[in-house]
Amino acid sequence: MEELLPQVGSPYLERVDPWLIELVAPLREFSPPAALLDKTVYSPWTEGFLQRYLHKRRVHTLIVSGAETDLCVLATLLGAVDRGYRVIVVTDAVCSVSDQTHDAIISLCHQRFSEQLELVCTEELIDNWH
Repeated sequence: MEELLPQVGSPYLERVDPWLIELVAPLREFSPPAALLDKTVYSPWTEGFLQRYLHKRRVHTLIVSGAETDLCVLATLLGAVDRGYRVIVVTDAVCSVSDQTHDAIISLCHQRFSEQLELVCTEELIDNWH
C-alpha cells in the first residue's frame, strides 16, 4: 500500500508516535479482508489513489467516519460530493480536537449540505444497513 501513498506529509508522520496512527485493535481483525488506505494530507482525493481504488471496485456510496471533522473529514466529504459519490456521515463516529469547530462543521453539514450529505448516527446506520 505504501506505493499508493503520497509523500507530502511524510516528514510530519516521522515525528508522530506510530501508536497514534495505527488501527485500533478491535478493528484490526477486519483488515483484511477490509482494505486500509492511509493518507498523509487532509484530502484523500489529492493524489488520486482513493478515487482509483474506489473506481476499480465500482463503489458508489461512502460511509465516512474519522478524526478532525473540521479538516480531514471535511476535505473528504467535499471531495466525495464533487466526485458524485453518495456520502453518509456517521456523526457520532467523527471527532476533532476542538469541540467548537467540530460542532460547527456538523451544523454546516445539516444546514448547508443536506441535499449532498446524509447524516446518521451509528445506531441508525446499523439499524438500516442493507
